[in-house]
Amino acid sequence: MSDDLRGDIATLTARVNAAVIGQEAVVHSLILALLCNGNVLLEGLPGTAKTRSIKTLAAALGVNLGRIQFTPDLLPADVTGSETYHDNEGGSQLVFEPGPIFNELVLADEINRAPAKVQSALLEAMEERQVTVAGKSYPLPPLFLVMATQNPIEQEGTYPLPEAQMDRFLFKVRVDYPEAAAEQAIVRMLQAEEGGHQGEGEAIGSDAIFAARAEIQAMPVSDAVERYLVDLVMATRHPSGISEQLAAWIAVGSSPRASIALHRAARAEAWLQGRDHVLPEDVRAVAPAVMRHRLILSYDALADGIDTDRVVAEIMDLVAVG
Repeated sequence: MSDDLRGDIATLTARVNAAVIGQEAVVHSLILALLCNGNVLLEGLPGTAKTRSIKTLAAALGVNLGRIQFTPDLLPADVTGSETYHDNEGGSQLVFEPGPIFNELVLADEINRAPAKVQSALLEAMEERQVTVAGKSYPLPPLFLVMATQNPIEQEGTYPLPEAQMDRFLFKVRVDYPEAAAEQAIVRMLQAEEGGHQGEGEAIGSDAIFAARAEIQAMPVSDAVERYLVDLVMATRHPSGISEQLAAWIAVGSSPRASIALHRAARAEAWLQGRDHVLPEDVRAVAPAVMRHRLILSYDALADGIDTDRVVAEIMDLVAVG
């Protein structure tokens, strides 16, 4: 394992944390998603630095950021791009004009405000890492991450994301308001920025991300840890074998993508912690963000105010390691 490489990623994390005060868990999740080649859904109230997080990350990496403000009148072509007629020495030809999805980092702001056709266009980009327009496919950049946001309390005029699209997000991260001390630091930082004092530093570059991914991909995972993460997912599908309470709470369990995501994210977590092997603690650290959006709760659970975080915590309490 390369200490210099881990140092580059630590520098990247510290630089983003310095600009996004009080949201260390969000920044950690974004770094993990980058290392896992995955996408992130952030759910939080306005003003919780969701947009600032991805903008700062793009600047620290030295890559391009595309922003898509999702609205009910958005069209798929507004995301993917479209073919337009160009005059060429007296003749005309169709030329593909790439949309904002053709950036290394993409902010899909308030994703649940766009209709299903637009969401499906984003779905292909997230899963296939390509866009198809007029029967021709165009590859997206090698480094590619979608960070989508949604407001948990403002539901008027929104289109809930289909379960299939939710499953494509590696993580769903809940963003809370910062503590009082952090908010005071935010106010001071923004005052300094108004005066033109911004410490950016040299960009880390995407090569460090690709090199880290190669090390994470090669990291071994023991049979015991693999059984543990699979058991966590199986508990969502067959909860009656573990607890009658869980069986009453869960209507539909997690798909195999949950096991794949746990395996990948636990390896990245172990790598960030400086280890060359995965521990059950790594699986537990990433399980809430991996599983909270891959469960459908029963009517009884919703009526009792039970959320998916409570269910995942209960599963981790009841499922034994190895």
